[in-house]
Amino acid sequence: MKRTTHFLMCAVVLLFSTVLMAQSTITGTVIDVELNTPLPGANIVEKGTSNGTTTDFNGNFTLQTQASSGQIVVSFVGYSSLTIKFNGDTNLGTVNLSADNSLEEIVITASGVIDLAEDRKTPVAVSTIKANEIREKAANWDLPELLKSTPSVQNIKAGGFGDGAMFLRGFDQTNTAFLLNGQPINGMEDGKMYWSNWSGVLDVANAVQVQRGLGASKLAISSVGGTVNIVTKTIDRKEGGFLQQLIGNDNYTKTTAYYSTGVNEKGWSFSAMLGHWQGDGYVDYTDGQGQTYFLSVGYQPNDNNILNFLVTGAPQWHAVAGSGSIGDFVENGRRYNSWNFSGVNSPNTLNGGGNVYPGGRNIYHKPVANLTWDLSINDKSSLSTVLYGSMGRGSFAQSIASSGNVLYARGSNNNHNWYGLVANYNNELSENLNFNVGADARFYNGIHFRDVRELIMLESVSASSGYNGDYELTREGGINPWTVFFNPNTDHSQRFGYDYEEQINYAGIFGQLEYSNDNLSAFFQGAVSTQSHVRTEFLNVQQEGVSEESDKVNNPGFNLKTGLAYTLAENHKIFANAGYYSRQPFHDVLFRNNRGSNEYLMPEVENEKITGFEAGYQLGGQAFSANLNVYHTTWDNRTLLSDNGEQDDDYIGFQTQGVKQVHMGVELEVFTRPCDQLRLNGFVSIGDWTFKGDASQRSFDQDGDEIGSATAVEIDGFNVGGAAQFTAGVNANYEILPRFSVDGAWNMYDDFFSTGSLEEPTLELPSYDTVDVGLSYKMLVGDNKQNSLQFRVNVNNVFDEVYLESVNGNEAASANPSENYKGVNMSNTGRFGYGRTWNVSMRFNF
Repeated sequence: MKRTTHFLMCAVVLLFSTVLMAQSTITGTVIDVELNTPLPGANIVEKGTSNGTTTDFNGNFTLQTQASSGQIVVSFVGYSSLTIKFNGDTNLGTVNLSADNSLEEIVITASGVIDLAEDRKTPVAVSTIKANEIREKAANWDLPELLKSTPSVQNIKAGGFGDGAMFLRGFDQTNTAFLLNGQPINGMEDGKMYWSNWSGVLDVANAVQVQRGLGASKLAISSVGGTVNIVTKTIDRKEGGFLQQLIGNDNYTKTTAYYSTGVNEKGWSFSAMLGHWQGDGYVDYTDGQGQTYFLSVGYQPNDNNILNFLVTGAPQWHAVAGSGSIGDFVENGRRYNSWNFSGVNSPNTLNGGGNVYPGGRNIYHKPVANLTWDLSINDKSSLSTVLYGSMGRGSFAQSIASSGNVLYARGSNNNHNWYGLVANYNNELSENLNFNVGADARFYNGIHFRDVRELIMLESVSASSGYNGDYELTREGGINPWTVFFNPNTDHSQRFGYDYEEQINYAGIFGQLEYSNDNLSAFFQGAVSTQSHVRTEFLNVQQEGVSEESDKVNNPGFNLKTGLAYTLAENHKIFANAGYYSRQPFHDVLFRNNRGSNEYLMPEVENEKITGFEAGYQLGGQAFSANLNVYHTTWDNRTLLSDNGEQDDDYIGFQTQGVKQVHMGVELEVFTRPCDQLRLNGFVSIGDWTFKGDASQRSFDQDGDEIGSATAVEIDGFNVGGAAQFTAGVNANYEILPRFSVDGAWNMYDDFFSTGSLEEPTLELPSYDTVDVGLSYKMLVGDNKQNSLQFRVNVNNVFDEVYLESVNGNEAASANPSENYKGVNMSNTGRFGYGRTWNVSMRFNF
């Protein structure tokens, strides 16, 4: 018995000793790498176990591991986690955590409505620009410029402030859906985007996510090319703000101030931003100025409810860069502006009464407001709702001249009132099954007319109408966007040329079902909608004061999308998605002409048909990751509008129906971190975008009357123009010293074609590439190093590359080389991209 007892005691001691030998003691201190301050409460966990601890007030920790070697994971809310290997007792010293800008750490209101890719386990082709990169690189850029280092994206500056545009997989931005915190912001009439109306949105953006192709959006929206989600600040976690001053080329200056209270004990939070910018413009005579404002009020009465009210706007005016032939730019330089009038000395001009009056000027103010409510019904279900509205007021003021002198500025006004509601109910039916259902309603009133914006050398302007004969216009609508908004011209007797309104109402419902387990996820979603159109004419009527209203036309539409993904291993995932859209035509293609006629085109314009397929492979990892996507999109039964560029009796408008495009391609993104100080990323996208089959074209005069009969247009095999079908880029960021870094980006564009008439093939344009560089330094200030001064320098197109960014025309190269520019006939209309530009900013964060 004694021997047995002795044996058991020895076995216990031996086992206990073995356990002790298998354990390790890990110590260290966790700090914020930017602020150089400890992070109390950080989590330290032995990977693969529930064994863990937290840091003390000074950021120190001690962890007894269960194994003699392995990995520990160090994490803290709002910071990127670190996985660190250990082998035996280890003192890790200082463990540096960096602030994490991933979408998961952003306070997002209306989270059920904002269709971010992270919200669905089945992947899409997506690129996300995070808050830190937006702060550093946005500067005086519009959003399209910020996205140029993502696959299949190309931006066009188009000469003036806020006049830029972007293409996504070869589709222009009228066919890419843009959402602001879940609210659709493409124009209801034509899908267009005017970036001058959103010049301040990047100052308050937490993230911008580009979903190429089918995307994750559940709405029945115009996402042929993809969806761009802009997620702004709403409720900040803590009190703080910033003051920023930026200067740039051509006398550009921008001042911005932002402050947030954070969430107080009663659940309230307030944040506001104010900004002012002005500059001369890169292109000659394209000066402009504007303001930006943002106000957000949040309230969290309890854990189940979050409410937020947001209003933002960017009143602005800017002179427009006129178009010209390539030859004009070659002769006069790429800053050339054909659209200005000299010899004018008017005290009313916005440029201070100088001797140049803008040939065209954009004036607009579009406040946007929304109220969001997130309701957590229980642990399994939630409801998100966004109620929104906007009121746009402004015009394009075109100079009307005689003998080189401006007589007056004619305003082409495009006002609107737009209200809508988006709601989404989410229910976790089981551990593996998730269900969404929601509604989308929009009510839009467009108001379009011409009037006098500014009288220069006249006291009045003569006009005539069908009911009133000849009359005089004496009222000046103004060229200040604040005045235009608060004092719009509502007097029909002071309008001329055209005067009509339209009412566009939209209602849709959508739903999604997603299944997921450890390795497999699959989803199915659909949406049905109806859109109605009514047009009311005020000017060309038979009797004064009696408007003429068109018949109502209703267009139903729907979309269906499905997809699945499978995890091959821990860091390897494949996916495939497919979708079909029956999309309603835009309002502007429904009528016999765009102004003056209430008669719908006959035969009626039918829905467009879009079929999309895509597949991808995702390779994860901390030091190396990659995304590979392939896609095929067929866009059938398009209706296109164009004209011959002439005015009055010489005007001929063209309507082309039955247009079919096929866009296919492959995209590769690679993300690497060779060392802690260096991030090196790259991408390449190869597309094949062509027209297929034949189309039918009809011609109309200025009154909307058809000229002759429809003719067949052979477009099969023509390349789709406007954007490069081959793009590639490399970008890098290297931290030279703590908080001192340099970054650069190289982008290349090839297989590039012109836009123009569908009656002739598009032209191949010369390829080009650009290089941008930046320098950042953050200096910690204050007693506790809680504040910082951040300095940033951007230099774009460092090597001053001269390149054609867009060409409109089909004129083939001349046999005489002197009449061509790099193989392109100089008689075609074109525009050169910007040369070297720069900006410098200083930002105080508190």
